[in-house]
Parts: sequence; structure tokens; C-alpha cells
Amino acid sequence: MGTPAGRARPVRVLVDMDGVLADFEAGLLRGFLQRFPGEPHVPLEERRGFFAREQYRALRPDLADKVASVYEAPGFFLDLEPIPGALEALREMNDMQDTQVFICTTPLMKYDPCVPEKYRWVEKHLGPQFVERIILTRDKTVISGDLLIDDKEVIQGQEETPSWEHILFTCCHNQHLALSPPQRRLRSWSDNWREIIDSKRRALPLDPGCLELPQQ
Repeated sequence: MGTPAGRARPVRVLVDMDGVLADFEAGLLRGFLQRFPGEPHVPLEERRGFFAREQYRALRPDLADKVASVYEAPGFFLDLEPIPGALEALREMNDMQDTQVFICTTPLMKYDPCVPEKYRWVEKHLGPQFVERIILTRDKTVISGDLLIDDKEVIQGQEETPSWEHILFTCCHNQHLALSPPQRRLRSWSDNWREIIDSKRRALPLDPGCLELPQQ
């Protein structure tokens, strides 16, 4: 069935997984302290930059491989705790009229066991209907959408001008960044994410295929 006359097409929202739905940073620090209790570490409030491995490398070169061994280990992605409010927000978003929601996530290059655990995490916390909405990609710029909610500060790829607007989701590693308008930030899932979606909906052009001529 088509969209009712004069209505814009549905808003397509792409939601990142690690740092947005699943608490990657807390899980990484917890795992590092358990595995390497005597080694120096980076407290969450001191995390800077998207790649934890690079900050640990700057702390001491051999720590890069040690911190990577934590997130490459079996069970790491499956055992991550949900970000507060994320599951409820995603379910509500999915139930909104004229809104399409997809989980858009980048797997590790060392993809096993990362990939199956991401699927199992989504099924465990959100159910099989969201498993069908997982998009795995190394390049999010080629994915079509209206909004991308993601904690990575700069997202680059083959498309210089992606179709989506990047909404920066606040995480410990990016909270210090000052954004330049018109870039927008979602500080948490208790922030007004509904208004972000509604503002995008208002900006969408009407679907010309749905306009009807007045009756004579």
C-alpha cells in the first residue's frame, strides 16, 4: 500500500550498536581490569578518541594488543550491558508511525566471534524482530537513511555526502567535543530523541507519488 496523499515517506533511522545500544566502553574497562589487574588503564572519564587501542598504545605501546585482546575474546560482545534507556527507546521508535528503524553496526575485522555475538545480543535483548533489522557494514556511508545515531565523531567512507544526518550519541570518548552547527548531539536516551526524528520528518519532501488530484 502507498503512503496516504500528501504525506512524506517514512523516516529511516539507523542506530549504531556499540556505545549507543550496548555499553562497549564500560565492558572494555571492566574486562581489562579483570584480565590485566596490575597494568595501567584509562578511566572512562579520561577516554579520548574513538579507538581505545590508540589511547592505550599512547599510554604504553604493548597495552594496545592487551586491550584489543579483551574485545576480541569470546563472550565480550554478548555480555555487554545495554545503555540505559536504549532498549525502551528502540522499541518505542520502532512502533512510531511512518518510521523505519535499523541497527547499523560495524563488526571487527577479526569478525569471529564478534558477528554471531552481535546477532545473539540483539536477539537476547530486543527479540527476533530486531535481528531482521541488523545491517552489518564496514562502510556506513553507503547505507541509505535519514538519520544515523552513532557515537563515532567522524564517519567516512566511499560516499562523501551520505544520505543520512549524523547525530552524535554522547559517549565517554566524545563528550568533550564541541560540535559545530548544524551538527546535533543526543546526550543520552533520556534526551529528546523523539524531537530529532520529528524534525527530520518535517523536513522530508512530500512523496510526489502519493499526491492526489482534487475530485471534480
